Amino acid sequence: MTDCLIIGAGPYGLSLGAHLKARGLSFRIAGSVMGAWTDNMPEGMYLKSEGFASSLFEPSGAFTLGAYCAEQGIPYAHTGIPVSKDVFIRYGAAFQQRFLPHLENRMATAVTRTRDGYLTSFADGGHIASRQVVVAAGVGSYSQLPDFASQLPARLCSHSSAHHDFGRFAGRAVAVIGGGSSAMDVAAALRRRGAHATVIARRASVRFQTPLGQRSLRDKIRAPMTSLGPGWKSVLCTRAPMVFHHMPDRFRSEIVRRYLGPAPAWFVRDEVEGHVAIMTGTVVAGAREEAGRVQLTTRDAAGASATVVVDHVICATGYKVAVNRNAFLNEAMAGAIRDVGGAPKLSRNFETSLPGLYFIGPAAANSFGPVMRFAAGAEFTARRLSRHLAPIGILGQRRRQPAAQYGPSLSNSVSADG
Repeated sequence: MTDCLIIGAGPYGLSLGAHLKARGLSFRIAGSVMGAWTDNMPEGMYLKSEGFASSLFEPSGAFTLGAYCAEQGIPYAHTGIPVSKDVFIRYGAAFQQRFLPHLENRMATAVTRTRDGYLTSFADGGHIASRQVVVAAGVGSYSQLPDFASQLPARLCSHSSAHHDFGRFAGRAVAVIGGGSSAMDVAAALRRRGAHATVIARRASVRFQTPLGQRSLRDKIRAPMTSLGPGWKSVLCTRAPMVFHHMPDRFRSEIVRRYLGPAPAWFVRDEVEGHVAIMTGTVVAGAREEAGRVQLTTRDAAGASATVVVDHVICATGYKVAVNRNAFLNEAMAGAIRDVGGAPKLSRNFETSLPGLYFIGPAAANSFGPVMRFAAGAEFTARRLSRHLAPIGILGQRRRQPAAQYGPSLSNSVSADG
């Protein structure tokens, strides 16, 4: 029996683990290091977030992405130099080796409640008993496909998260559905691999981000810089997640849905504009297989129809958090978790309605704001949740956990700040 098990080894799981280790909590962490970034993001892509907003977080705050790049001789700037996926993955692996060398590279397959907490089963046949479980598994389970995808076999239609190496599409025609950053990253990766990509976007135009450039004092006052970009709204999102948490459910859900909508990064523009066919203001009205290929029926804003024939369809149509889509939670457990629009309804300390079960990362966005969809949200998360799970006294000794609130067998520690 360990105090806490962290499921997931991306930016949130690693950052929380580093904080729990510093606080002396008995915990284990399991997952593939930066696995989602390695397996579910296009090769050759760059992060939308600037360098200063792409760090993982350990208590000293010293091992930033900038510090890692300086150690390795990698070009870096707080703003203006895009961070490649490969550099970010290597940084995450170095962070894990430095702070969490005991991490277990194994995949959780089932989490069940026990008299004393939880029992987590793994694909390798092993088990871990823990009083608490923190789910930091990212968005892999939440990929969202459009309705027409059900009309096509899986070999001809997939979600963008199913790919990282696009070599198999060389010389083939591929339709990319969507107009956001994922769609343009996929289109750019397909082009680099010699595929013929056609982007089909519902929006009237593709709105690329603009590079920050030099900002005047007036710019900095009118729109202060944050990890989400410039603007006072972003200041509130990044600095006041607890204020956001106290807002009504419907308000929070709407803000998360609308804030920072689809906007490809500025540095992708040159890779796709003029090189990739982009059909804007267009929706897919139907799809069918014909002689091993896909025939898409499209409709534009004027109602005119057209047919697009491709070898494969990649849907870069985003993610929708839904508790019941976590494969390691059985139906009874998923049904016992209170949700808002499918996303878990979390306490002030990221706890679900099941005592001792926590969700962090993008799954927490509806409770704490849009910053949770980005690596930068791991700082607030790691600090707050580590204080809750492992409060430390003045002399550095871990205090005894208070009595459980939810019964004699389940621990539910309460932090000093409530």
